[in-house]
Amino acid sequence: MHDTLHLAPDSAGIARAAALLRAGGLVAFPTETVYGLGGDATCDAAVAGIYAAKGRPSHNPLIVHVPDLAAAERLAVFDDQARALAAAFWPGPLTLVLPLRTDAGLSPRITAGHTRVALRVPAHPLAQHLLRACARPLAGPSANPSGKISPTTAAHVLHGLSGRIAAVLDGGPCTVGVESTILAPGTPPALLRPGGISAEDIARVLGTLPARAADTPNPVAPGQLASHYAPDAALRLNVTAPLPGELWVGFGPCPGAALSLSETGDLAQAAARLFATLREADRRAGPAGRIAVAPVPHRGLGLAINDRLARAAAPRP
Repeated sequence: MHDTLHLAPDSAGIARAAALLRAGGLVAFPTETVYGLGGDATCDAAVAGIYAAKGRPSHNPLIVHVPDLAAAERLAVFDDQARALAAAFWPGPLTLVLPLRTDAGLSPRITAGHTRVALRVPAHPLAQHLLRACARPLAGPSANPSGKISPTTAAHVLHGLSGRIAAVLDGGPCTVGVESTILAPGTPPALLRPGGISAEDIARVLGTLPARAADTPNPVAPGQLASHYAPDAALRLNVTAPLPGELWVGFGPCPGAALSLSETGDLAQAAARLFATLREADRRAGPAGRIAVAPVPHRGLGLAINDRLARAAAPRP
């Protein structure tokens, strides 16, 4: 692989990224949540390349990004519940897991052998321009080595994948900062991964809270593996008084904390800062170091933050 191109967020950069994608190359691109590693979802070699570049387990499915509902309906079967969710939250940080159409034309590696496909319409303007320029559905898992901290800047992408992918399209820092919520419509709807759309927001549309799905070694969607988003340093959670030698990451008023997810206790700010703060804490602590994280409320975006922290702290496989 040649050096990874660093493309500007202008018409020339978008055109170059789209050409690389149409040719089967891999291009990282920004969404409102994190940077995705884009590849043509209809090209088996490109999808295989995503798994190889990330070192991703082949049984872990990929999310497919499309520009709008019409494009999504060409790939999957929507019922009334799915359409209501799409109307409320697309474009935006919600992924729907739906029955795959037999004529969808996607690489079979996308679904990792399942009969449902995970679909999302991103809200980031640059992602939208890229999807329309390349005119292909794009597989787009987080643009980082598998199991490591997700990237929210182009520099994060290059730190983990430089030389393994064709290019990164630089759209600046991501605003949401945690990956999309993944939901499987049904009775009741199943929350496969908490994320940028809260369970409470979903309940306001559907009239019922989604049921939290258990983790599984054979996931139907990303984000269901127990260990993920892991720093090199050891991580301890819900810490109000760090032990000697621990680097403390605060939330809300935490005098003496080395870093903070949000000094004011703002969950949206904490989500946007989460992965960048974990990266900086990991850098300061070092591979044999220890990181302690203050408690974060289990409500709203706090559900997604705590989900990522729990997976980051889980025993490594």
